[in-house]
Amino acid sequence: MSFSNIYFILHKPQLSENIGACARAIKNFNFDKLVLINPKPSFPNDKIMATSVGAKDIIKKSKVFDNLEPALNKIDYLIATTSRFRNKNINHTQLKDLKKIDYKKKIGFLFGSEASGLSNNEISYANCTMQIPTNNNFKSLNLSHSLIIVAQIVYNLINSDIKNYSKSQKISPASKKQIQSMLKLCIKNLEDQKFFKPKEKKPIMLENLRNIFYRMELSEKETRILSSVFANLSKKGWLTNQMLSL
Repeated sequence: MSFSNIYFILHKPQLSENIGACARAIKNFNFDKLVLINPKPSFPNDKIMATSVGAKDIIKKSKVFDNLEPALNKIDYLIATTSRFRNKNINHTQLKDLKKIDYKKKIGFLFGSEASGLSNNEISYANCTMQIPTNNNFKSLNLSHSLIIVAQIVYNLINSDIKNYSKSQKISPASKKQIQSMLKLCIKNLEDQKFFKPKEKKPIMLENLRNIFYRMELSEKETRILSSVFANLSKKGWLTNQMLSL
């Protein structure tokens, strides 16, 4: 287990004060990875630095991306936080189940913007979603407060050296980057076969594909096999014919 394996990812954060407070919370609990996706305020700025207090080093070495997908290249397992239940084909977990996570992997916690949270498209990149239990009549938490709750629990789990379930050590789990590469190959082949019809349904079809592959927790070997299968089947158009028959 390692604190350096944990990534806190803020998707389109709106307020400088929240970004700074999140950096402070990350350092409070001995973590050091802050990732920002298309932040609204200029980054960094004086407000962010001021509210980070003693965590300016977290701000300075944080990573900023324009889009979510490239930010996930180093992530093995992504948990998307949400204030509401999503009736989607994706796994759901609870705070108490964080003890089941294999913290030898690189784990990402994805937090949505203060204004609108995470969209279904953004959640489709996650292995699972997680809700923080709150008052049913007032569910929305401040961004930095949500991060603090998660950080404190994971800090205790790692500090206590709790052994979590995991696949055999002989099996290397596929990284987010490897799964993305396989998925891009699958999508390209489907596009070549003109699978995405009608065009307006393509975004939801892509969401469904991501949901399928990201929740499977594939190994590196399984990912290589599937990539080879997609590459070979697409040559004969067999892949599209089979998927159309589903």
